[in-house]
Amino acid sequence: MFGSTDSRAPRRALLSTALAVTLALATLACGGDDAPALTLGAGDSTQSRLLAEIYAGALARTGAQTRVRGGLGARSARLAALDADTVVVVADATGDLLTALDSTSTARTPDDVNKALNGALPEGLTVGDPADGTDLRPVVVAAAATALPASLKDLAPLCPELTIGVATGHTLDPMHAPLDPQRDVITPLQSVYGCAVTHAVSFPGAEEARKALSTGEIQLAVLSGPASYLPDGGTDLTSLADPAYLFRAAMVLPVLRKAALSDTQLRKLNYVAGELTTTDLADMLRQIRDNQADPADLARAWLDAHAL
Repeated sequence: MFGSTDSRAPRRALLSTALAVTLALATLACGGDDAPALTLGAGDSTQSRLLAEIYAGALARTGAQTRVRGGLGARSARLAALDADTVVVVADATGDLLTALDSTSTARTPDDVNKALNGALPEGLTVGDPADGTDLRPVVVAAAATALPASLKDLAPLCPELTIGVATGHTLDPMHAPLDPQRDVITPLQSVYGCAVTHAVSFPGAEEARKALSTGEIQLAVLSGPASYLPDGGTDLTSLADPAYLFRAAMVLPVLRKAALSDTQLRKLNYVAGELTTTDLADMLRQIRDNQADPADLARAWLDAHAL
């Protein structure tokens, strides 16, 4: 009849409104399926890719969508990608990053390096907590059966009689630049530990220096990264302690765009920093190199093992 009303129309409107509100609340509770993915950047090295996968996996467990963009190349290109907002996080090492950003800095210890690094970062970038269980500095090693002191601080009286080999070519740690024998080894050994080196030999890589140790051609070798990064973990070598930081502190840390992550996501990366060790990295890198393991699978297993 003309002029009558359909009582079902208000009910349909109410139901539609309730459904829309419910869907909106569900979307907010889940973090939003339409939120853009967080892109983690990686350079060309296996180590860079592995760290990116660890960070990406950790952030994914906060509910974020993540992906890894590899092949970014050198540090300058990775920092440029951060600046251009094509990635939000890349991995680096404290001392090596400081050297790249401020070549005049004299900071060497972990605390001093971290403070100097925060002051040297370009505007718009920040860093998460360094993984203090990681130590990626160059290292002075001797044959495992050596009678030499266990620490560089006790080496000075013997230095004039020793021949030291320096691996100057391909680096064990891809974040670290190749060593310069005079600048990076001979001069600081004298200034930091009073060790006057009179016999030094250069080698193209760690394995060549290691062989010279085994034959007695040299008594000490300087490698560009941890001995555990060698194919068998450097089981035939002993590393001399460097308590005065002849080599600048180098701990793994995430570099990120300011405000790119939530507080929850930042805390997750800091939890990763609290668990990651040099041994963990070396073990995973050998699995990738020797067994062609997938970095993403290793990252997932490591996160599971550490309840992250």
